[in-house]
Amino acid sequence: MSKENTIVARRLPDGTLVQVLPDGSTRPFPPDRTDWAALRAMTDEEIHAAALSDPDNPPMTPARQAKMKRVPRVKVVRRVLRLTQEEFSARFRIPLGTLRDWEQGKSEPDQAARAYLTVIARDPEAVRKALEPEHQSSL
Repeated sequence: MSKENTIVARRLPDGTLVQVLPDGSTRPFPPDRTDWAALRAMTDEEIHAAALSDPDNPPMTPARQAKMKRVPRVKVVRRVLRLTQEEFSARFRIPLGTLRDWEQGKSEPDQAARAYLTVIARDPEAVRKALEPEHQSSL
């Protein structure tokens, strides 16, 4: 996202929403001209037809879906465990840069890493225990 396409807004103490300009001054947003009553009166069929005709958001096709970035599974596993990237990386001995690359979609885990992530997802406590230093000396 570029700064030139970003709109910065602030809510004033009276509740008014204003745009903050690059020089720090503010200006009110133009009034909302949306006909909310007309939108609420639309049928499901009309809503569907309007959505299909929107050039900015064409319908999902298998080709478009194939091009979409999927949320890497490792991020879901990490969030379920309520760990930061740093904590997950340290606990499961995955290099932090590798973890970040997986989560950002810059690279994908190889087959062995996917298997390891599956084990972490199914029994994270067992993996944590297996990686404790006392278990390392008995190998």
